[in-house]
Amino acid sequence: MSTVVVVGCALLGVVVGWLLDPVITRVPRKVPVLGPPGVDEPPPSTLRRVLLVLVCGALFGATGARFDDSWALPAYLVLAGALVALSAIDLEHYLLPNRIVYPLTGAMVVLLALASVGDDDIDALVRGLAAGAIAFAVFFVLHLVSPRSMGFGDVKLSFTLGLALGWLGWGELFLGVFLAFVFGAVVGIVLMVFFRRGRKQAVPFGPFLAAGTLTAVLVGQAIITWYTSG
Repeated sequence: MSTVVVVGCALLGVVVGWLLDPVITRVPRKVPVLGPPGVDEPPPSTLRRVLLVLVCGALFGATGARFDDSWALPAYLVLAGALVALSAIDLEHYLLPNRIVYPLTGAMVVLLALASVGDDDIDALVRGLAAGAIAFAVFFVLHLVSPRSMGFGDVKLSFTLGLALGWLGWGELFLGVFLAFVFGAVVGIVLMVFFRRGRKQAVPFGPFLAAGTLTAVLVGQAIITWYTSG
């Protein structure tokens, strides 16, 4: 592990976290991200900005440690930053904006293709694309069965998450999706028991997809090794 890479990625995450605040505020309102704030734009939230800086700094540092010797590092840094922004927007607006999801998909395909060439592992790209297609198909069926439980924004994001997880391995794909539903179920139960939230009250699934994916990306290999060796 290169300390320079980890520290550099963590500092980059701090910068990205600071810059994400206007993205999270303006993208759902469909206004330009760059430029002065609009007349009706709410003032920046210091608490949210601090949380974004801390979360992105930690995630980028951990990603640097995980991929310090791989050409895939830029792809997973982009993924981490985008998932933080999408999670924050989904929690506030119950929305996964196309303005972030579609560019993220394109960027991940290109960056992981380059990583496959750089790491001399074209099979990883083929596996990732297949995993993305499978994830999209599964989530699309879940959306058809229960649109209220699985929004189409989650379906559109599922291809990118499947690609990112499948590039690492089939075990990471299964683990990431499994953890997303486990995290969602646990939080849902806690909300119902302690906050008297009704079972029919919607809870955005995007943050759980992000959490499951990032957990599998960062420590999935260790979890799978522990499980299979037991």
